[in-house]
Parts: sequence; C-alpha cells; structure tokens
Amino acid sequence: MQWTDTAIILSSRKFGETSAVAHVLTYNHGVHGGIVKGAFAKSNRGIIQPGNVVNATWNARLSEQLGTLKCELQTAHAAHIMHDAGRLAALTSACSLIEQALPERHPYPHLHRVLLEFLTLLQSSGHWQEAYVHLEIEVLAEAGFGLDTTECAATGRTDDLVYVSPKSGRAVCREAGFPYHGKMLPLPEFLLPHYKKNRVEPAEILAGLQLTGYFLENWLLTPHNRKLPAARARLAQWLERKEMKEPHGTEETAT
Repeated sequence: MQWTDTAIILSSRKFGETSAVAHVLTYNHGVHGGIVKGAFAKSNRGIIQPGNVVNATWNARLSEQLGTLKCELQTAHAAHIMHDAGRLAALTSACSLIEQALPERHPYPHLHRVLLEFLTLLQSSGHWQEAYVHLEIEVLAEAGFGLDTTECAATGRTDDLVYVSPKSGRAVCREAGFPYHGKMLPLPEFLLPHYKKNRVEPAEILAGLQLTGYFLENWLLTPHNRKLPAARARLAQWLERKEMKEPHGTEETAT
C-alpha cells in the first residue's frame, strides 16, 4: 500500500543507527507513523523536526503495518523560531498534543489547516499566544469535546459571560454562576466570539490554558492514561515569567 500527502512532523525518535520513527499529521490520512530511513544522515539532517512541513510518501505491504515514510522538506518552521523559548515551546506542545490526543489514521483536514496556519503565525505575529489557546480549543472540538462560549448555559444570555461549567463545557454568565463561583472555571474575555481588543495580557493567556487544560486532561487524555505534553508546562512557565516581568508591558513584536 502507498500514499503521498502533505504532512506536518509531530515527533521523531531514533530507530537504529541512522533511522527514525516519525509521526506526522497528514491532510488526508490523519496522524500516521512510519520509519524514516537515513533520517539522521548528513543529507537529511534537520528534516524530521516537529513543526516542519514535508511531502510524505508512506509505504507498507499491509495497511496495519508501521511502514516507511519518505519525507521531502517543504517548509522548515522549526528552524525559524529556535531562538525563542516561548514560541518553540508552543510549537512543540501543539505537535505533541495533537499526537497524543487524536486516534491514528483518522483524517482531520480542518485541524491540519489550523496547525499549518498556527505554525506560519508563530514566525510572523505577536498574537501567537492567544492563537495557541484557540488551537487547543480546536483539538478539543475535533475530538468531539467542543466548548461553547456563545451563550449562558443557564439563562441563554450572550453578555457578561465570565465562567465555564466544568461539567458541560458551556459558558455561564456572572449572575447565574456566582453562587457556584468556587466550582466554575474562569472564562477569559479573549475567548468570547466577538472579542476585538488587540492586546491580550499573559495572565489572560494563562487563564485560557487553565481552561483548556482542564478539559484536555479530564475529558480527553486521562481516560486513555495520557498526560499533557511537557512542552505545554514549559510554555505555561514561560508565560508566568513574562507576567511577573511585564504584567502591563507593551505588545510583543513579531520576529
């Protein structure tokens, strides 16, 4: 069996002396693994890096086999952000999360587009932090656990939405949620449908990560004995340091 598809490298680990087992997110075939022969040879060095976009060809005698992957580099996203700890943690976290959260060999063309857009944004925009939180929301939605921040689950109101119910994943307005304040999850304003401000503070991003992290862990990963990626913790730590240094600083410039 054989197919060729546009793919984003999610992870790789050494296999033998010069080869690697890589997992990729393809447009038509979803998350897929394969052996990349000669991955660590001098001519191929740097190709099998998380976040890189490749033209991948997969071959196997039987569909259930691991098979082999041949990867031709299209875009080396990782190389452009290696100097930036925050962006690199976001890239690694996004790739690791998608690999862990989604079943293999099921197509997710929408998520492929979302991840590709995010990787491009990482190189060019100061708004990558809120985009990362939105990416996690997309992962939840693609896995069948979408959050609803459009209206209050209790009253139907569309204004003053400040909580999310940990039971339903739906927004709750201040009035309806206040009696249960200690049990509710904070809903950052930038996750509301019609948010228009240009500046999102690090504390709001951290609140967004707390929100998505709760549902990723409790609804998606823990039932399958999986954990949030270590890179996600590094991203949160980077944001915490940023919040301590410049809680009301100017917006980050693009690199």
